[in-house]
Amino acid sequence: MKTKIFLNLAVKDLNRSIAFFTQLGFSFNQKFTDDKATCLVIGENINVMLLLEEFYKTFTSKQICDTTTTGEVIISISVETREQVDTLIEKALKAGATDYMKAQDYGWMYQRSFLDLDGHHWELFFMDESKIPAQM
Repeated sequence: MKTKIFLNLAVKDLNRSIAFFTQLGFSFNQKFTDDKATCLVIGENINVMLLLEEFYKTFTSKQICDTTTTGEVIISISVETREQVDTLIEKALKAGATDYMKAQDYGWMYQRSFLDLDGHHWELFFMDESKIPAQM
């Protein structure tokens, strides 16, 4: 069996989250979708489970992170071009995301960030590994 990653995020409004990520061009695995959760497909073996807060709480005794004041995780996704970074960020902003952090251009890597509707920190980046400096 291939290893798969399932990252779990608490959301306030599942349908709103589905609509948001649909506008960015993502799809969902219907096998793992019901009225309490959905499986956002990032890649062949990378998924994000979006769980309604009450359902999320059944998996942990910890409090749900207040994303307005606390950083819980940075979800970084590589894309194939610098232009794709900008296109996805613009789609996210149009769908209601918050522009977060200034764009960073290191020559060999370009990245931008947004906060989704629930305040989760997403980072999109393009990296040309052939241009990584020998000494970092």
